[in-house]
Amino acid sequence: MSRNNLKLQNIPGAVRPLIEQLSPCVSGGAYSAKRIQGDQVTVSATVILDGHDLLACELLVRHEDDKKSLRLPMLRPNPGKDIWEAAFPASKLGKYFFTVEARVDRFETWRGELIKKFDAGQDVSVELLSGAQLLKTSAKLAKGAERKALAALEKALKNTKSSQAKRIQLASSPRLQSLMKSNADRSLTTRYERELSVDVDRERAAFSAWYEFFPRSTSLSPGQHGTFKTSERMIPYIADMGFDVIYLPPIHPIGTIHRKGRNNSLTPSSTDPGSPWGIGSAKGGHKSVHPELGTLADFKKFIARARKHEIEIAMDIAFQCAPDHPYVRSHPEWFKKRADGSIQYAENPPKKYQDIYPFNFESSDWQALWNELKSVVLFWARQGVKIFRVDNPHTKPVRFWAWLISEVRREHPDVLFLAEAFTRPAMMYHLGKIGFSQSYTYFTWRNTPGEFKKYLEELTGTEVADYYRPNFWPNTPDILPRHLQTGESPAKLPAFATRVALAATLSSNYGLYGPAYEQCVNAPFHAEGEEYLDSEKYEVKNWDLKAPGNLSGFIAKLNQIRKENPALHRTGGVRFIESPDPRIVCFIKQTPDRSNTIFVAANLDFESTRSGKVQLPMESLGFTVERPATAEDLSSGKKLKLEKGAFDIKLDPASVPVSIFRLTQQPASRSGRE
Repeated sequence: MSRNNLKLQNIPGAVRPLIEQLSPCVSGGAYSAKRIQGDQVTVSATVILDGHDLLACELLVRHEDDKKSLRLPMLRPNPGKDIWEAAFPASKLGKYFFTVEARVDRFETWRGELIKKFDAGQDVSVELLSGAQLLKTSAKLAKGAERKALAALEKALKNTKSSQAKRIQLASSPRLQSLMKSNADRSLTTRYERELSVDVDRERAAFSAWYEFFPRSTSLSPGQHGTFKTSERMIPYIADMGFDVIYLPPIHPIGTIHRKGRNNSLTPSSTDPGSPWGIGSAKGGHKSVHPELGTLADFKKFIARARKHEIEIAMDIAFQCAPDHPYVRSHPEWFKKRADGSIQYAENPPKKYQDIYPFNFESSDWQALWNELKSVVLFWARQGVKIFRVDNPHTKPVRFWAWLISEVRREHPDVLFLAEAFTRPAMMYHLGKIGFSQSYTYFTWRNTPGEFKKYLEELTGTEVADYYRPNFWPNTPDILPRHLQTGESPAKLPAFATRVALAATLSSNYGLYGPAYEQCVNAPFHAEGEEYLDSEKYEVKNWDLKAPGNLSGFIAKLNQIRKENPALHRTGGVRFIESPDPRIVCFIKQTPDRSNTIFVAANLDFESTRSGKVQLPMESLGFTVERPATAEDLSSGKKLKLEKGAFDIKLDPASVPVSIFRLTQQPASRSGRE
């Protein structure tokens, strides 16, 4: 940089510390990092100071509701590095703001030099007078009793009738050190250039198990449309499997104009119910309930019934309209017109969605549109819905979502948003940055140990972990992945069991679309595609929840294991282990304090038994090699003693395609001997 380009900052030249690399920091501080209520938020910064003076660094933190910041001292965990750290508890929902200040710690610098000189036998009378001047400055900054105390200590420090040894002892007293810290001279302090922020969500944002079903498919009478009342029978069934979130596709009136028939046909019959995502008709729009499902009162009863089973209802937010939605008549300016004057329907060539009109976010009336859509979310939040699964958010402006989420959380800080966006990674990650609490992922299309390892390292071992909470889904009503299309039962059971087990153990948030999943429905619409044949999106089903050969018992055990093991409550803490077979994926999940350690081995060959010996890195996991460790099979309860971390695994897809073990260590004997 040339001398002409150098500019004086609005900082006194006597201010010396430099602050860099403040963390957590998302995109230079443009967005908030994410944490969970109850977390300790660790803040670190690199602080540099010329010379040999000592530094004092402080973390300044405040909740968005607070007027003043709390000052917390920062420490240097590694004296050989210039990285300072402090932590604060994220005790409240909402947003916390923080920054860092640094200054020369003149008192501690003086005290250290004073002691060195005295210990070397030097006369320190002048140094004691210098220290008294520091106390005098702090006394002027203090108030009340602290001002009097500092004045008295200043006088005592200058008292030449007292020995230098006694006055030095006074300088090191905890009382004086505390007073000097609380009344420090901060006139020459460096403050980091901006405040950073952390968004704090409730626990369910980090740990949840979702179950999706269509309320219209809950009738016990074949061909009859289900209701919220008939859907109540699903609640204990879902609760028994251990799920804590029920996600419902759109529950609004379904359009009749260009309604789709079975298998997305353009020629529906008079009895076809249409797609729930074709929202709106003469019977209402986004703030209305589909009459065939019941009333708003029925829906609220359904919410209350689920709450008794400790289950929350997640509602679909799909900001699009059927051609006969009331918005089309009352606000035609909110939709894009084609050259012939007709409204543009949704397209994803070669697919056409004539039953859906997307909103035009470039409308000149965009402010009214934004406010109306915000009112939709607030309407349902006021009915008791606190989780929203947002359909295709990547097809709407990200600035709109940032604004809407902020506005909603200002009134309802406990509301969570799941982004259903299968698109380019940069867009998916950006949606996480702007406020989405959870996000769909590419887990569905990861199939080898190497692919799982690379993807989880990206999600948990990079800056992505600060703002993107993955939610793993092995299927959705739109997606029947190829690896689940594995033939007839029982050959298909291992594929479904393995994929749901991986979703539930690799990620702390996961979900599935049922009852299709637990009943292993796997017939594709066409051989090369990933869509269901006779998709429930376009017709009413009648599920037999007690159908033989389903995975409900396996899934119930899986969710029980999740709840009982804190290592599975977060997506982080995953380590992949070298596998004895290229078709076996092995990994460890461990809590930060190492109090809970889970080992998972899954057979990705759904037709053949795979086996081998695994060597676990026991010492790096915190286990003592001298004492035997035990691996408990969390499905059978069988316990195995590990010899120096060696582990024989055998995974038969017909019986045990996945093994989940909890690793524990035998405590040392009281005598300290084995």
